[in-house]
Amino acid sequence: MESKSCFELAVVGAGVVGAALAAALGRALPGSPIAFIGPGPAPADGRIGPFDARVYALSPGNAAFLDRLGAWARIPPERRAPVHAMRVYGDSGASLLEFDAYRAGVGELAWIVEDSVLLEALLGACRAQERITAVRGSLAGIEIRGKQALLGLEGGDRLEVQLVVGADGARSRVREAAGIAASQVAYAQSAVVANFACSRTHRNIAWQWFQGAVRGGAVLALLPLPGGHVSMVWSVGAEEAARLAALAPEALAGEVAAASGGALGELSLVTPPRVLPLARLAAAKLVAPRIALAGDAAHVIHPLAGQGANLGLQDARVLAEVLAAREPGRDPGDERLLRRYERARAEDILAMRAAVHGLFRLFAAQGGLASRLRNAGLNLVDRLPVLKNALMRHAMG
Repeated sequence: MESKSCFELAVVGAGVVGAALAAALGRALPGSPIAFIGPGPAPADGRIGPFDARVYALSPGNAAFLDRLGAWARIPPERRAPVHAMRVYGDSGASLLEFDAYRAGVGELAWIVEDSVLLEALLGACRAQERITAVRGSLAGIEIRGKQALLGLEGGDRLEVQLVVGADGARSRVREAAGIAASQVAYAQSAVVANFACSRTHRNIAWQWFQGAVRGGAVLALLPLPGGHVSMVWSVGAEEAARLAALAPEALAGEVAAASGGALGELSLVTPPRVLPLARLAAAKLVAPRIALAGDAAHVIHPLAGQGANLGLQDARVLAEVLAAREPGRDPGDERLLRRYERARAEDILAMRAAVHGLFRLFAAQGGLASRLRNAGLNLVDRLPVLKNALMRHAMG
């Protein structure tokens, strides 16, 4: 049976960025009713499940943002791990770039948190706010009518709102309904993700190996998890990804240990590997009449720098700030107001997109000259503390 509800804002998308947006907007606009479209039911027993192979490296700035939302305290301490140092290796160990939190005078460089754990913490923060209404269902279409947007849901229900925020991923229905073009280019790579127990302590170090000389642009990362575990993100060609994912657990663990030079000793697989195809995406714009985009709906970058989720969370933070600071009487869907959000995010998104794609192309390039140049570059940055600290503080958000 068709029903119609009225809200001031609607957030479409049940992932981490969508949940962070709903929680942030609820706190920034305490008098505004918000529809959060897409979240599934809460766990029946309230418990968090076993290890999730997909993890995020959250910047300290975004960890503080999550704390203000009331989500950080909902993450059990035994399910988050600080990164105290990072070691980045070039071709065949010919170069090394090291970052150290202690030397930089900070507590940590990042926090490693599993996707499912972070999402449940954010959903809990949303459930704690009475002005946020969870609406389960998929978006069927959007119709702009003057100062209102009419959202149709599959099943016939309709919502009338002043602003729709699309945080519904790379295949965003909100972006499509708004007529916002997006360019997408496949990287011809997939990320193989899995978690391992390691025989040597990781000492809260994040490790990364660029394998351009031996695997044609592959990047292997091992990120610290609590309890003597690490999370692997291995970006390789699509065929190689399929081969790795099909290996027996012992064989996969052996290949990862060999590729990492035995840095963490013997490894044993604790979660089945998953394969995630990689592509970059850029929306032509972040806003349209009564519409704003955030997270993967607006931009997708290669995971080699671990900054995709951080960009999306920064979108949520900035949009909430812009809406909270609007003039009295200006409604949240006013396109001139939304342009402030777009301008505030433009430089950061463009810079990160260019840097990450540039790194990918640099380390994917074949040949002796390319190898010498990138290894020399890593070693040079490592010997320039001012530049290294500037890069580190930018990444920390």
